[in-house]
Amino acid sequence: MSGHPFYRLAPFVQEFIYKRRWDTLREAQVEACRVLFDTSNHLLIASGTASGKTEAAFFPALTELHERPSKSVGILYIGPLKALINDQFERLNDLMREGHIPVWHWHGDVAQAEKTKLMNNPAGVLQITPESLEGLLMNNPNAIPALFHDLRYIVIDEVHAFMGADRGIQVLSQLTRIERMANCSPRRVGLSATLGDYETASGWLGAGTPHSVEIVAPQGGRKLRLSVDHFSFPDARDEEQAEHLANARKAYYDYIYDHTRLKKALVFTNSRSDAELMTLELRRVAARRQERDVFHVHHGSISAMLREETEATLRTGAGPAVAAATVTLELGIDLGELERVVQLGAPYSCSSFVQRLGRSGRRGDAASEMLFVVPEEEDEEAPLPARMPWTLLRAIAVIELYVRDKWVEPISLRQKPIGVLYHQTMSMLKGMGEASPIELARAVLTLPPFQHIEPEEYKAFLHYLLQTDHLQRTEEGGIMIGLTGEKIVNNFRFLAVFKDDEEHAVYNGTEEIGSITTVPPPGYCFSLAGKLWKVVEVDTKHKAVYVKAAEGKVDTLWLGAGGDVHTAVMRRMREVLADSDIYPYLAPRAVNRLERARRLARESGLLKQTVVPAGGDSCFILPWTGTKSFRTLERVLKLRLADRLGLRSIVPLEPYYMTVSGHADAATLSDQIQWELQHIDDPVSLLGSEEAPYLGKYDEFVKPELVRKAFAVDGLEW
Repeated sequence: MSGHPFYRLAPFVQEFIYKRRWDTLREAQVEACRVLFDTSNHLLIASGTASGKTEAAFFPALTELHERPSKSVGILYIGPLKALINDQFERLNDLMREGHIPVWHWHGDVAQAEKTKLMNNPAGVLQITPESLEGLLMNNPNAIPALFHDLRYIVIDEVHAFMGADRGIQVLSQLTRIERMANCSPRRVGLSATLGDYETASGWLGAGTPHSVEIVAPQGGRKLRLSVDHFSFPDARDEEQAEHLANARKAYYDYIYDHTRLKKALVFTNSRSDAELMTLELRRVAARRQERDVFHVHHGSISAMLREETEATLRTGAGPAVAAATVTLELGIDLGELERVVQLGAPYSCSSFVQRLGRSGRRGDAASEMLFVVPEEEDEEAPLPARMPWTLLRAIAVIELYVRDKWVEPISLRQKPIGVLYHQTMSMLKGMGEASPIELARAVLTLPPFQHIEPEEYKAFLHYLLQTDHLQRTEEGGIMIGLTGEKIVNNFRFLAVFKDDEEHAVYNGTEEIGSITTVPPPGYCFSLAGKLWKVVEVDTKHKAVYVKAAEGKVDTLWLGAGGDVHTAVMRRMREVLADSDIYPYLAPRAVNRLERARRLARESGLLKQTVVPAGGDSCFILPWTGTKSFRTLERVLKLRLADRLGLRSIVPLEPYYMTVSGHADAATLSDQIQWELQHIDDPVSLLGSEEAPYLGKYDEFVKPELVRKAFAVDGLEW
């Protein structure tokens, strides 16, 4: 028995397990103990939600800190969201207290006094966001050795949320910078519930280090309970149709209300505006029925206090409790025994579907339960492709790809992330004070994410920043941050590499409710935190909006766009449309809508060819390809074919179809598209002569020729 991993764990960890009456360690926990106790390898834990990944990482790591206390922070935990860090902080606090190991969390909502305590006595576990870690590395470089010189482990939670995104490039850069600045060699542990591409993920996790990455991926199944329903909103062209539309919308909101009001449930939406509107409508249904209001809203523009109240209500409240939410509750926050997840519309990816599905059924043998509710505005007089239920097809496709094929999107890593190159160059130079061009190039280009940036490209990159005063020369020939660069670097928004719209804080009296990006004038109403507010005063100088409770119309006050769809999802949507199967999870309304769409597709020949005549001199193009390929095709049409074929109009509905008008018939257009796609030898030719599209937040500060090259490499696909 002494060989069992349980008996190798520290006594306080064993006691923690006893108190929770766990019968056994889970497979991921047993395997993690083997890797971390018996090898020097990094570790990637890829297993489903509520499978004990966090404990798998921390049990053996904390055992090491117990047996050999670290002389600095011993474990660094990097999480993508403040809410996730707060959640993990609460989960770990009891465990740490038993072992007398301090745990700290560090982000924008943590008091400075707590941060000062850590700086004065660095030890234990530090939980932090990439943005706060950037601030530490950039603004307190002299403190890094004391903080991390005996760092043993770096735990990266939700690695799929970082990989392939600019934040992932930032995190990889930060890991190498910590190792260099603190002269430490910590082991890395990555956690994820939605990885399908283990090779890319392990390569990402171990980048820049000599150690191998071991993968722990238990194949444990779980019970699923899925349902897809559909609601049609008819086009209102007269009073009778307007009445039908009102009745349809009432039935839609009543349906969601009836399927959530007695449960602990999450209602996922794909935008903050939809989350607000749904909460508002559910509260109106409750008021109309004179029933208890149990509805909340959770997204990134809600104040931290209100978000935490919602999380606490879901986690520990007696229930029922329902929250409409965006991605902020998609990641691994433990919300307790949620009974149901409702998805409005469809996720854009299988990865998102898996994350959202995993919010329910996290206890015991309970099934993960997810109800898709797909609304559609139907217009029988619309053009042919516009009469396809695209969202319903996407919902079926992501279910089929994951449930039948166990497929999730592979990670696509950026080759030339020039925006983050700017960010890391400026951040490192801020910490260094000044450096010679050679020193700076050596420091930056040896960071793992920038291995595909050529020295000559970086030389041109620096020269341009000197010309634009983001950098300036010192008398000794070195480089330091220039006046224009100082304005960028010294703004708190510089810590983040993701795009964030400038927002105004919203106050009801002295209570902060949240924030908005589009500011209406006094007297106008809008929805925030699931309630209606009227603008009383706008303080432009301090970016504040003062409001009072109101009744009235609802405006959308956030900018935003949909997510990217992978080619595999689009192809499965086509298969669903061409198939005759009736999927067992479809409700009768969804079955009826799918059958109507299949009949229309058969009768119109929509699936027989990519380019379909639309009448007159117009054609529809249905490429059945992912978002990136769709955008590439749009560029081929506009830059290579429009003049040659006399195309006067190209209107995309990304990523589903385009409407093209001009002199070319369908056969000619199809042949020319195929020829062009087969003869793209220089992807830069798919950009206009003066065009330099941005893929990241800081691309605008980079030499346009480099921006063009980066977009050609990372932004196009054919």
